[in-house]
Amino acid sequence: MTGRGAMLPRAFTAYGLPYRTRRYEARHESSAAAPDFITSANAPSPMTSIRSLAFHAAFYVTTTLLAILGLPVLAGDRHRVQAYARLWTKTAIWLLEKICGTRVEFRGLEHIPEGACLIAAKHQSALETLALTTITRDFSYILKKELMAIPVFGWYLAGAGQIALDRSKRGQALPDLSRQAKEAVAAGRQIFIFPEGTRKPVGVAPEYKSGVAHLYADTAAPCVPVALNSGLFWPRQSVLLRPGTVTIEFLEPIAPGLPKQEFLQLLQDRIEEATQRLVAEAVSADPTLKQVLARASAAT
Repeated sequence: MTGRGAMLPRAFTAYGLPYRTRRYEARHESSAAAPDFITSANAPSPMTSIRSLAFHAAFYVTTTLLAILGLPVLAGDRHRVQAYARLWTKTAIWLLEKICGTRVEFRGLEHIPEGACLIAAKHQSALETLALTTITRDFSYILKKELMAIPVFGWYLAGAGQIALDRSKRGQALPDLSRQAKEAVAAGRQIFIFPEGTRKPVGVAPEYKSGVAHLYADTAAPCVPVALNSGLFWPRQSVLLRPGTVTIEFLEPIAPGLPKQEFLQLLQDRIEEATQRLVAEAVSADPTLKQVLARASAAT
């Protein structure tokens, strides 16, 4: 290989394919937004595409119905709203398996503490935002405040006690986030955070933000790393869903008390190593998934 890809250190390659560079990401942002089954040179079978469209139709119809029927639930406390949210997410996971043949397998559930903790997850797909809610007792996502302003959907987020990050506050945003996180930890809740801040395609170089390290230090709560391979089956900015088994693995918790930078590096190392293992495992079981990885490295 020649060019920039050849200059990447060995640690920045995975699954036998190099990570994409930021320059590539920016150059291809617009084309990446097109539906996977339309732009891919290795188009999936017509049945896979049909099943994907059928799932999305069923998902949005079900979501609309549940959102309307559940409005009285908003009069209750956050536990009632969260219970109703689990009905929605479990229904979505059930539809995904029955229509697309895409099932979710959880590993390492014994690593989730009984009490308060941070749960820092790799973020490759919309799938984990749904699936993670199904296995926690009292969850809170850290999300953009703008989502709270969405009619009906935002009402459920507020009713479920989710933590809103107001980015317009700039210098005050992180202290405000820490305050909300401390309150959640004091209440014994599990806080979900995506350390990279947004969904990343499989194989892209990791960019862990410092926010998770600040919360780890400020809350003094244990942090459970989460690795996954969901991006192989439901890539970001794609309506295509591939059949197979998505694995979400909870890793050994990181005890509180580490320096911020040491914690952040340890968190990244654990998540990335386990994610590479899960991706390799899925590709070994279904070699056609190499097509997803090939797309990620096409211009490197």
